[in-house]
Amino acid sequence: MSQHKFIDRKEEIEILEKSYSRGGAGLFIIYGRRRVGKTELISKFIAGRGVYFLATNEGDRENIRDFQRIISEFIGDSSLRSGEFQDWYSLFSMIASNGPFQRKCSEFKVIIAIDEFPYLIEANRSIPSIFQKIFDSLLSRMNVMLILSGSSISIMENEVLSYKSPLYGRRTGQLRVNPLNFRYIKEFLNYNMFDLCRTYFTIGGIPEYILKFQPDLTYNENIYRNILSKGAPLYEEGEFLLRTELREPRNYSLILRSIAHGSHTLGEIGAYTGMDKSMVSKYIDVLMSLELIKPETPFGASDKFKRRLYWISDPYLSFWFRFVLPNKSEIEGSHLVDFGKKFLRDFETYAGEQFENLMKNLVVNGIMGRTFDHASRWWGRNKSKKSGEDIEEIDIVAISWRRNELLFAECKWTSKPVPVIIVKRLICKSKQVLKQYPESTVTYAVFSRSGFTGDIKEIDDRIVLMDLTDMEKILFQNVEKSK
Repeated sequence: MSQHKFIDRKEEIEILEKSYSRGGAGLFIIYGRRRVGKTELISKFIAGRGVYFLATNEGDRENIRDFQRIISEFIGDSSLRSGEFQDWYSLFSMIASNGPFQRKCSEFKVIIAIDEFPYLIEANRSIPSIFQKIFDSLLSRMNVMLILSGSSISIMENEVLSYKSPLYGRRTGQLRVNPLNFRYIKEFLNYNMFDLCRTYFTIGGIPEYILKFQPDLTYNENIYRNILSKGAPLYEEGEFLLRTELREPRNYSLILRSIAHGSHTLGEIGAYTGMDKSMVSKYIDVLMSLELIKPETPFGASDKFKRRLYWISDPYLSFWFRFVLPNKSEIEGSHLVDFGKKFLRDFETYAGEQFENLMKNLVVNGIMGRTFDHASRWWGRNKSKKSGEDIEEIDIVAISWRRNELLFAECKWTSKPVPVIIVKRLICKSKQVLKQYPESTVTYAVFSRSGFTGDIKEIDDRIVLMDLTDMEKILFQNVEKSK
């Protein structure tokens, strides 16, 4: 990170410490997308108990030389640094038999963390086999915890974690590092709830991206300075992320662009991209395996439901494919003012979509005062209505299996207060779903950006009306009390 700020990794640290405290050697795998905060997590965990090494794409020779320097400094033995080693196994053989290193291991479990392990694999495809031999023959009998970490999710899952990997069965633990939860953005940027939401819709919970935003600048100033201008830190990041994961990103980029602009079914994506359905399906399978896109089916649908919708799973990538990639000519040319006006108009529609996704996460994580097991959108046919008007949708349906409770909710990102009569329509639409869950306890909610209008006194105890002010109090009241 450009600033040293370590926030909300308590669970991850506990997982690592639990693995560290087990007897014997350990092989722990850490992975997660670039900029998500793996380096800070590993550094915080090591805390003087070992070494952190960041691999490069320069090949074995240079990486071995750099690793020699770091490990020799840690154990205080310059002789290890001066040796010539042609391969990783020879180097680790010398380390394992080194007296000062053995004494360190007798004092505490030594952590050896190799970050961006996929760079080593790309330069030498036998690296997984080599490190399997290193662990089995040299480290497994020592008081050592070996951490292999990487940002290329495809390589980490296929070459390190998969059943076919030589390292399969050796690992004693694994951890995927995910973006920060929404509530922690406020610890970087002391914005009001409205601007916190807009920030999340733009860059998600990636710590490195959040740190690019300057707290003394407004949201609009930050997005133009950091994303929507040529040479900005995050201007080319979307393209860079695709090149990290995919060797031929062009068709994948076209599919992501089509989804960002409203094509969500296989047929719509095929029409936008000019690809046939079988080809689109093949590319989508890859993008789903990388968790760059996520499939959506209506709440309660069976596994056989075929008409899935596809969405970009990461807010930053969704923003980048919707607003940056298609408008590079305007951004880099002389039409930035015109683009700015168009952007401000279009962003409201985009924000409405992202607001639904945010509220699903917040509902699951307890913004209603209790958690839910699952939340998703619902859509279906109301047979009592005439054709053309018979498709109904509910923004959020959430379920708690333990409490046997269903929540039905609508999300409204509008600049005007929402009429409370919307609740009556929500109750009416919910009847379609409740046929499958006749014994459930039911709660209704409306989440609004701008408050409500109408006779609120008519609202009964089953119904929750929540605007951004209410959400802000719920999410951040504990933070404020602790200050």
